Amino acid sequence: MSDDTKKKEYSPTRERIFEIIFEADTPIGKWFDILLIIAIIASVCIVMIESVDSINDRFKLLFRILEWVFTVLFTLEYLLRLYVVHRPWKYALSFFGIVDLLSILPSYLSFFFYGSQSLMVIRAIRLLRVFRIFKLVNYSKDAQHITSALSASRRKIFVFLTFVMLLVIIFGSVMYLIEGSQPGSPFDSIPRSIYWAIVTLTTVGYGDISPNTSFGQFLAAIVMLLGYAVIAVPTGIVSSEMTKENKKGKKKKKNGKKEEPQHLNTQVCSECLFDDHADDAYFCKICGTALHYHDHH
Repeated sequence: MSDDTKKKEYSPTRERIFEIIFEADTPIGKWFDILLIIAIIASVCIVMIESVDSINDRFKLLFRILEWVFTVLFTLEYLLRLYVVHRPWKYALSFFGIVDLLSILPSYLSFFFYGSQSLMVIRAIRLLRVFRIFKLVNYSKDAQHITSALSASRRKIFVFLTFVMLLVIIFGSVMYLIEGSQPGSPFDSIPRSIYWAIVTLTTVGYGDISPNTSFGQFLAAIVMLLGYAVIAVPTGIVSSEMTKENKKGKKKKKNGKKEEPQHLNTQVCSECLFDDHADDAYFCKICGTALHYHDHH
């Protein structure tokens, strides 16, 4: 089936709504996203202010009304997004689709679970769309480099975390043997001693549990010094991978000159929802579907 045939299956109104909601390269699309971000910020601020008892006692009814106004608006927006995309399930299971759903669920869950509306602060994650609105799409490449570096170092980090887990179990158990026999010692069980080992090894140091014996304090000093390795090792692993990613990301020279960086925009494919297109792209480079932005220019 050709692109023209596929496009005829959807009404112009539906395609126009898609452009407004998913695109930020058009004036109306940009205004939609800006108003959406203002609504998200206002909604999150209301949830935070509502947690202050002295303010909530005075404006409780107003806060509840505003919460439901924003919830209804976000629900309509979510349903519209599902309606205009060609593959609703693909959007629903995407990162932003899941975040959009989670941002409205707490209000409805509050009917069954008191206080769950506080989880509406998850709407703040939706502010990631600011990268699209203010033409920061190219800067998202930096985020991709970080993600690639973390992905490349995941096995090393897993091995390191496994080693750290074994360390805290061993140190916690030894500390229990040393301090557990003392009257009134806070190291009254191995799990509680492991908790101390985790807090100490990660250099958090709450101070709610501390050894009293000389040998216990000696062991604690060793754990504290090892704590610096806990910080240094994963940082070195990720930094090394980021250096490799930066080298990969450098532009290759062609005829003695660097290639011009490719400018990206906010065009979203209505089929696969891929949104990393070049300014001069007329079709999605993943599935070949015609892009809406060029349909109107």
